[in-house]
Amino acid sequence: MRAKITYAVTAAVLVVYFVLVGSRGVMLIQSGTPITVTFGVAVLVLPVIGLWFLWKNTQFVRKANQLAAELDAEGGLPVDELKRTPSGRIDRASADEVFARRKAETEDAPDDWRSWFRLAIAYHDARDTPRARRAMQRAIALHDGRPPVEA
Repeated sequence: MRAKITYAVTAAVLVVYFVLVGSRGVMLIQSGTPITVTFGVAVLVLPVIGLWFLWKNTQFVRKANQLAAELDAEGGLPVDELKRTPSGRIDRASADEVFARRKAETEDAPDDWRSWFRLAIAYHDARDTPRARRAMQRAIALHDGRPPVEA
């Protein structure tokens, strides 16, 4: 729940920032000189890109959470079996061991979104965020019946 609140607050702050930046872009365009119009258009591009990025990430998180809820209802969420260091960080050897099992599971069932979901979690635990995201995107695509992205 804390992560959802943090995400919502961060998203709200970003939207306020985008509105403020956008209003500055409009003010520059209203000045009417060629240079301020050029800068105004350039300034307006930034909030548009930012809003698109925020939208895509929000959709990704929402879909990943839906998959997690569905997998939880089936009793298929992976159990946290990772060893931890005294500071609470995940032990790398433990994460690698779990990752090897998840990868083998995914290789055995490459069209099962559940195995890709669990692999995404294993990638995340092994601190490989880009691959975790790609594996989760593949799980979402398989779940939705779309052609999967390469993972």
